[in-house]
Amino acid sequence: MGKVYVFDHPLIQHKLTYIRDVKTGTKEFRELVDEVSTLMAFEITRDLPLQDIEVQTPVQQASAKVLAGKKLGVVPILRAGLGMVDGILKLIPAAKVGHIGLYRDPKTLTPVEYYVKLPSDIEERDFILVDPMLATGGSAVEAVNSLKKRGANSIRFMCLIAAPEGVEVLQEAHPDVDIYIAALDEKLNEKGYIVPGLGDAGDRLYGTK
Repeated sequence: MGKVYVFDHPLIQHKLTYIRDVKTGTKEFRELVDEVSTLMAFEITRDLPLQDIEVQTPVQQASAKVLAGKKLGVVPILRAGLGMVDGILKLIPAAKVGHIGLYRDPKTLTPVEYYVKLPSDIEERDFILVDPMLATGGSAVEAVNSLKKRGANSIRFMCLIAAPEGVEVLQEAHPDVDIYIAALDEKLNEKGYIVPGLGDAGDRLYGTK
């Protein structure tokens, strides 16, 4: 079963509070999501492999560590996931970015894939799949399906806020995918919104209703 990591870093928790606040406007909301994404990227890359190289400092030759060349990919689930990409790329600018677009079928209420564009060397990359919310889990499961059927074999899921129901659904469908979240909330309400949550992340990012 995939592991669930809840980030309790004080800066993440502080900024997340203002992301939740209904009084936070679009501009500040977008900036806060960007900042929290950077902080979460710092945590999620903690176990990247390192290798030793020799460098010449102003004083002497020294052995030092650099990243071992592991290829990374960042894949937002459209559209709200886009708000998290730039924050991650600030720390790992060499990562390739793919996109997965999903919409909910109005009759079946299941997610349907409408757009996928991924790096060509997908089998060689560790992917970070991002979406601000993990609510019912349907979109996350379908996005992982999209990655796997195209050859991805190393996927992590990162979001700001998750409901226990969504975590369980994603774990059951994809037990090899670890989940990284800033807050694990109480539950889903009857409309499928996370409680207490932050409302609709896409609408708050882009000022739509």
